[in-house]
Amino acid sequence: MIAEGNELFRKKPVLKSEDWWAVWLGLFIFLLSMGPVFGMELLGWVVKVNVWVDSSKALAPVSKTFQNLPGIYSALLTYLFLMGITTIGAVAMGTKAKKYIVGFSIIFWITFLCLFLGNNGYIAATPDKQASLKIPWSLSLGEMGFVIAMIVGLIIGNFFQGFAKYLEGAAKPEWFIKTGIVILGAAIGIKTVGALGLANTVIIRGLCAVIEAYLIYWPVTYFIARKYFKFTPEWAAPLASGVSICGVSAAIATSAAIRARALIPAILSAVIIVFVAVEMLILPLLAQTWLYSEPMVAGSWMGLAVKSDGGAVSSGAIADSLIRAKALTDLGIKWEEGWILMVATTTKVFIDIFIGVWAFILAVVWSVFRIDKSKTKNVGSKVSAGEIWERFPKFIIGFGLTFLILLLLGLNNPGIVKPATVGADQANALRTFFFALCFFSIGMVTNVRKLWAAGMGRIVGVYVICLFGFIIWFGLLVSWLFYHGITPPVIGG
Repeated sequence: MIAEGNELFRKKPVLKSEDWWAVWLGLFIFLLSMGPVFGMELLGWVVKVNVWVDSSKALAPVSKTFQNLPGIYSALLTYLFLMGITTIGAVAMGTKAKKYIVGFSIIFWITFLCLFLGNNGYIAATPDKQASLKIPWSLSLGEMGFVIAMIVGLIIGNFFQGFAKYLEGAAKPEWFIKTGIVILGAAIGIKTVGALGLANTVIIRGLCAVIEAYLIYWPVTYFIARKYFKFTPEWAAPLASGVSICGVSAAIATSAAIRARALIPAILSAVIIVFVAVEMLILPLLAQTWLYSEPMVAGSWMGLAVKSDGGAVSSGAIADSLIRAKALTDLGIKWEEGWILMVATTTKVFIDIFIGVWAFILAVVWSVFRIDKSKTKNVGSKVSAGEIWERFPKFIIGFGLTFLILLLLGLNNPGIVKPATVGADQANALRTFFFALCFFSIGMVTNVRKLWAAGMGRIVGVYVICLFGFIIWFGLLVSWLFYHGITPPVIGG
């Protein structure tokens, strides 16, 4: 059994699990998105924020079937729908309904405004859309609404802490992004049917890249933490997992596997969140500058380098937009949307799958060799398969289901590909909101000052040296080796 008092590692009831609620909400939206396959549009009313110069044309339902529905009403329906389904989950997980509804409402409309501003034509328009919008120039910074949302969240979290405290019950970055990833599985599944050879390449190479990175990232980070920063194994193992694998999830899973004290993953999580925010701002821009002719390399790099599910997938979404815009401007190539994001997501999903495997390996090693037995309570005790299952990221199950269902249906009956694509696009409009809510929430819960107040200089030192010293750059090298020369399908070519 897990040590009593170690609250981070207590087994949660299914109805209290954020991971399982991500699966259920994602699958519910996926089921609604299957409406067009049966001649119904159950999500066609969801609002889409268009690239705009005239603000009256910014909002519209995602489906032309609902074209007579005013955009502001579509936005209101989207808000009510998301508030309703997430409130059910939040209340089940223990949040008070009234507090969540108020907090979510404020977060949603701030985030919505950020998306609206980020889609201004002078910010977001790609070169091919400038003529239709009658503008002479644009920054071509698609998905800038995500970045604006995170910056606003950072300002609130660090300078308006009373307000942030009031909203924190509704700011659930991992829940939002995991739900979005479950939804994303359907879009990737149907996209795979249309370009099966390329998708197979992405999956196989992504798996190889992740294994390669695991075998190098973790041991090097562990060695540096132990040798040069004098961390005990109890600290060094979760730190190595958090820096080199998948951030908070990996740090918590590793801590559970080796029976580390609860404060260790809690402190590490604070550091990880800050560095994820930094990576999300910097790496997509570097990818646009260096890798606009190697889009799949960029996607893999986001998946390997950014150390959280939300950060990696969101960075992939930004890189997807930025790189396609620059490729169109500089190379005259119009790549199909979503493939860069697909590579980033696939890479991150494989990393998440391996969290459970890695935690199991470490649990066995710590048990057999009784590492750090003088400092870590209960080290050497048996670790059950149930505990490993408890640490496995459940949203991966939802992602896999939505991906496989549409992949198999599309392969078995090519006639449903077109309506299934319509449905997946409608669900993706909701996925955009989940991603944006994640961005805002990540910013809001990131309190930079607390890191230093807690005296975490050595942890930050390991993170800076390992992440910026070799992990980011080795991830770029691995991505180049596996994806160099592979490009998305060309639109109109």
